[in-house]
Amino acid sequence: SGLAPGDRVVVLLPNGPEAIVAMLAAASIGASFASASPDFGVTAVLDRFGQIEPVVFIGCDEYVYAGKQIDCRAKLAEIVGGLPSVRLRVCVTRAPQMPVPSGFLSWTDALLHNQAAVLIFEQLPFDHPWYVLFSSGTTGKPKCIVHRAGGVLLTHAKEHRLHCDIRAGDVVTYYTTTGWMMWNWLVSVLATGATVVTYDGSPTYPTRDRLFDMAEAEKVTLLGVSAKFIDGLAGNDEPVATHHDLTALRTICSTGSPLSSHGFEYVYRSVKPDVHLASISGGTDLCGCFVAGVPTLAVRAGEIQAPALAMAVAFVDDDGMPITAANVAGELVCTQPFPSQPLGLWNDEPIGAAGPRYRATYYDRFPGMWAHGDFASWTPSGGVIIHGRSDATLNPAGVRIGTSDIYGVVDAQDGVAESLAFGQHKDGDVRIVLAVKLRPGFELDDTLVTSIRSAIRSRLSPRHVPAIVLAVTDLPRTFSGKLVEMAVADAVNGRAVRNRDSIANPEALDAIAAHPSLRR
Repeated sequence: SGLAPGDRVVVLLPNGPEAIVAMLAAASIGASFASASPDFGVTAVLDRFGQIEPVVFIGCDEYVYAGKQIDCRAKLAEIVGGLPSVRLRVCVTRAPQMPVPSGFLSWTDALLHNQAAVLIFEQLPFDHPWYVLFSSGTTGKPKCIVHRAGGVLLTHAKEHRLHCDIRAGDVVTYYTTTGWMMWNWLVSVLATGATVVTYDGSPTYPTRDRLFDMAEAEKVTLLGVSAKFIDGLAGNDEPVATHHDLTALRTICSTGSPLSSHGFEYVYRSVKPDVHLASISGGTDLCGCFVAGVPTLAVRAGEIQAPALAMAVAFVDDDGMPITAANVAGELVCTQPFPSQPLGLWNDEPIGAAGPRYRATYYDRFPGMWAHGDFASWTPSGGVIIHGRSDATLNPAGVRIGTSDIYGVVDAQDGVAESLAFGQHKDGDVRIVLAVKLRPGFELDDTLVTSIRSAIRSRLSPRHVPAIVLAVTDLPRTFSGKLVEMAVADAVNGRAVRNRDSIANPEALDAIAAHPSLRR
């Protein structure tokens, strides 16, 4: 198709073999690769792909979630109509009888046309651009983060082999979509000689422990999930160990949000007592981890074990001075360059670390230090606790409070499925509001509200206690599943929500903003 090094290949595909094949094919030529999940809306896709002017677009005619088939053909037509740079359109069809959308070549036909092709990997520089990843877009149009091939692969190999103890012959899966950087992380497992299992669909359908059914069947050695998935199982005290043979499972990784102490305790009590539970944290900006698991160290409930190897992680106060004392929270920074530091941001001139948007994003807050946007602290054992995003910290009476500390207490309460805390400006101060999504059969009565407030007061502090607790049917989140605390705070405080199209369920945002309790 005339693809050349530096061209862009984009896919709108589920987490399956076709997405991996497409990425490797692009990499073999030296084309940059970007992906999004088929549950993204048209605007969200165009806000991402449209910026990088792709040459090849590969999509799917449908995907399946929780037993439902979702037709994507109309969406594909609208997306390619907004991408005039695309020369080749390919569609992966689940059902052979389904017609391929007009202007698309079927995936099967594309393979048949080139059966004799030999895969040759172009020999390109270490810093050749490999991936374009996208920020969540909840504070404006998504940033297009350009990642170098050598640095990302080196970072992933370090995390896989040393932090996660992945070995040749292992079997690895991570519950992710192609719209989250953990998909890129998962694919790199192939470089270790392990087998990758892809999974598309709901992690809790048809049963809450569906992923453990798969882990047992495929003899998975490392299972990656979100903290919210573990907390959901813990809330129901799901007896996973009773119903599954997880002999092969050595490691469970958890990311996406901080894992509560309750979640740690549940895994060792009800999943597997001798597993290495590795809570990890990093992000799209580095396509890797700043803090991670260590197989040779003790696992402590509620803690991430240590900074990742070769990452000069520090926590600093508002003046940029290092915090060395335990249990004192500050901004997570990195004080030295690291292998997977992005090449730059797309259309930021000059490209690279000198680009004005790049410097404003990562270096303006603390000159000479990469500021990652996490609020974190050391533990007495040398571990790390992430208290939440620093831009979402709460400031009642001028005291900074991390939202994840509140979630760890609230989400362990009987009847609570999930919660979201935010600050509402009121009478010259900020009051904490807690939105709670309840499990079926529960209601937010005075007894539960009192229990929540009492638990927060005793386990955290009186300053952490929310002024208002309100029940909601859903909590707003990005397409990758992260709660949008800042968007809620913006909406409630009368500020413009800068990119509603990056929110998977904006109706949940509107419901919170319109809640009558917030008018009092």
